[in-house]
Amino acid sequence: MVPGAISSSPSSSSSSSSSSSSSSSSSSSSSSSSSSSSSSSSSSSSSSSSVTFTFKNNCHDTVYPGVLSNVGMPPLHPTGFALEKGESKILTAPSSNWAGQIWARTHCSNHSNDDDGNHFKCDTGDCGSGKVECFGAGPTPPTTLVQFTIDDKDVGMVYFDMSLVKGYNLPIWVAPYGRNNNNNDCISVGCHVDLNQMCPSELRVMNSDLETVACKNSCGAFGSSDKYCLKPSHYSKLFKDACPQATGTYAGDQTTTLSCTADHYNVTFCPTR
Repeated sequence: MVPGAISSSPSSSSSSSSSSSSSSSSSSSSSSSSSSSSSSSSSSSSSSSSVTFTFKNNCHDTVYPGVLSNVGMPPLHPTGFALEKGESKILTAPSSNWAGQIWARTHCSNHSNDDDGNHFKCDTGDCGSGKVECFGAGPTPPTTLVQFTIDDKDVGMVYFDMSLVKGYNLPIWVAPYGRNNNNNDCISVGCHVDLNQMCPSELRVMNSDLETVACKNSCGAFGSSDKYCLKPSHYSKLFKDACPQATGTYAGDQTTTLSCTADHYNVTFCPTR
């Protein structure tokens, strides 16, 4: 029933006016609450948005990135894929609390004469699955690694580094952008140098065509207890001079892992300057 339609008496009219005013106030309050709720929801959605990775292949040949999630973390799918020259692929972290490592396999081929049906193999970074996907297996050294940790308890902070702890097989560059990086406060990390071209003969990994396809670090070449692994040496200096931001050039390398709250990271294989 329309307010004020029953009686035109002053008291009824006054009561009707008050009711209308109250209804208007309630509607305004409801609208304000809805607006506040919408704003809160939008803010919450923004703060918990997923972290994505764009993989770009600038190498002359096809590479096969592999992804290994840390123990207890949900897998990032796919765990391995082909990336042709000039091609890009975007993957989204499976949760707001994820950690894992990423690398690229090179000089890969299918060996159809394998009896076990696992035909896919790579000269560097092979994960032993016999397939393009790695299914939870890590890389065979030497291979360049990129490591990420997404911490949802630390305001969406992402920790990342480029590591030579397993040696080197190709240059990689990581560039953050997106949320909270409008001022470019987050630092890119990686290495543009082809270490295979300057790798000492005792650290080189050769393929069947006698091409240098990877370079061991001192720990991989001489063992974890060797003096060249435990302390800085001319080997670690070679790695550090070529890739000053890299971690893991020897066992005691304390290069700092970077942190950022950006929600997107470009991972480029064979980056150009």
